[in-house]
Amino acid sequence: MYSREIDGKEYDFGVSGKLIMNVLVMYDRQTKSLWSQLLGKAVQGPLKGTELEFLPSFQTTWADWKARYPDTLALDIGFGGTFDPYESYYRSGATGVIGETIIDDRLYVKEFVIGVEQNGEPAAYPFSVLNDQPVVNDIVGGVPVLVVFDKEFGSGVVFNRELGDQVLTFSGGADLVLTDDETGSTWDGLTGTATSGPLAGEILERVKSTRSFWFGWKDFYPDTRLYGIDP
Repeated sequence: MYSREIDGKEYDFGVSGKLIMNVLVMYDRQTKSLWSQLLGKAVQGPLKGTELEFLPSFQTTWADWKARYPDTLALDIGFGGTFDPYESYYRSGATGVIGETIIDDRLYVKEFVIGVEQNGEPAAYPFSVLNDQPVVNDIVGGVPVLVVFDKEFGSGVVFNRELGDQVLTFSGGADLVLTDDETGSTWDGLTGTATSGPLAGEILERVKSTRSFWFGWKDFYPDTRLYGIDP
């Protein structure tokens, strides 16, 4: 999710119908620049090189979201039922419309990963690894990160685990309740908010991350490190 505001001006976006390495390309109606969905960056046109501001979000159920934010307004697009026209695509081994750009068999092509890039260093966290290790303390591009995975909904979030001048180490994960080893404070794993203990009320900074098929992520970041797979 990205902000539509650039240098104080609001832009409107649509789907261009184009792809870059099987990843959706947006366009803005004001300048007709083309934007990579995965990068959040203009790749062609007057705004080429401009990056959109990342907005933290997470995937969950409507019931969970309503419990957290009962005053939420939901967009009704007028579509009823549960039919998913892409269901057969998810089940198949097809790698997008144009096929793979880079061949890398460290994972099945349609394994889901949570991708992170910091200071030019990419890392990917496979769902198969996160299913067994839903709380990960790691370092990417010199940034100490915390990856939290919700196994029930296949949702993951990434935080900077540096708070002030202290780097925190997290454990736990049952019901997405974490504890930091340094102060014993407890944290909501999805929001990164300390709920009790010496750090109660503190909030970890979100790090931009992308939920992607493996073939999509590694085509953009062929030198990515695979957590739990690479030595």
